[in-house]
Amino acid sequence: MTRQKTFVTRLDFMCLLLVFWAFSAAAQTVMPLYPGKVPNAIAGPDEESSKDQVIRKVSKPTLTVFLPPAGTANGSAVIVCPGGGYGVLVMEWEGYRIARELNKSGIAAIILKYRLPDDKTMKDKSLGPLQDAQQAIKTVRERAKEWKIDPAKIGIMGFSAGGHLAATAGTHYDSTFIDNPEKTILRPDFMILVYPVISLLDKIGHKGSSSNLLGASPTAEKVRYFSNELQVKKTTPPAFLTHAGDDTVVPVLNSIKFYEALNANGVATDMHIYSKGEHGYPETPGLNEWFGRCLHWMSVNDFLPPN
Repeated sequence: MTRQKTFVTRLDFMCLLLVFWAFSAAAQTVMPLYPGKVPNAIAGPDEESSKDQVIRKVSKPTLTVFLPPAGTANGSAVIVCPGGGYGVLVMEWEGYRIARELNKSGIAAIILKYRLPDDKTMKDKSLGPLQDAQQAIKTVRERAKEWKIDPAKIGIMGFSAGGHLAATAGTHYDSTFIDNPEKTILRPDFMILVYPVISLLDKIGHKGSSSNLLGASPTAEKVRYFSNELQVKKTTPPAFLTHAGDDTVVPVLNSIKFYEALNANGVATDMHIYSKGEHGYPETPGLNEWFGRCLHWMSVNDFLPPN
C-alpha cells in the first residue's frame, strides 16, 4: 500500500511538473520585431552567435514576450533592454532573469533583442537600436488589449548600454524613426534605468558604447543628440535610477546628471545610489534590494496597484 501511495505521489508530481513546463512554454513567445522589412538594414548574411547567453552580431531583432500567470496580471508592462556596450547583449543576467521577476509581480515583460550597431548591417548604425526600441513600444501598445496590458502603463527598462537605449527612447520619443501609420504613441510611460550609460560626452561617457554606436569620430552634434542628460524636457517620462558609486565601467555621474536634469524639469524620479555594487551588480546590492525599491517607486507613481 505504501509503495502504491508513493507511486501515485510521484505520478502526481510529474503531472504537475509537465503542466508547469507546458505553461512556461506557452507564456513565452518569441516573435520578429518587424512584421516585414527591417528599416535601415543592409541585406547580408545572419552572423548572430550566442555563448553563455551572451549574444553577438544581432541584425534580426526580436521580442520575447513573458506574460504573467493568468489571474495575476495587473496591466503593467515593461520592455527590457539588456546591456553590453552596444557590442553584445547579456540576455540571461539582464534579460530573462528580470522578466521572471517582473512576472512574479504581475507585470508583463517583453525582452527586446535589439540590433547591435554595425556598418555592415545598417545604413545608419546610430539609429538602429532606437528604431528597434520605438518599434517595441509601438508593438506592445498596439497589442495591449490582446496581451491584457494597460496602454498607459508601458515602461522601458535598460541595463548599462541598454539603459542608454531606454533613456534615448524616453527623451527622443517625439522624433519618429519607424513607419507608424496609426500614429501610435511612442513615448514610454516610465523608464527604469539600472547602472545606465546616459552621456556620450568625453568626461563621463562610456567610450565603448559611444564608439560602437556613433563610430570613432562622431560629430559634436551627434554626441550631444545622444547624450540624454541634454535632451530632457518637462514631458520626459518618470524614471527610476539605480547605480553604484564604485562603478568603474560606467561612472555614477551618468545617473546623477540625468537625475539632476529630470528633477530640474519636474519629472518624478527616484535615484538609489549604493556605495558598493560595481558594474552589473554581481553580488551586491541583491536583486531583491534594488528591484524591491523599483516596485515601490512604480506603486507610488501609479504604475502598479498600491501594496
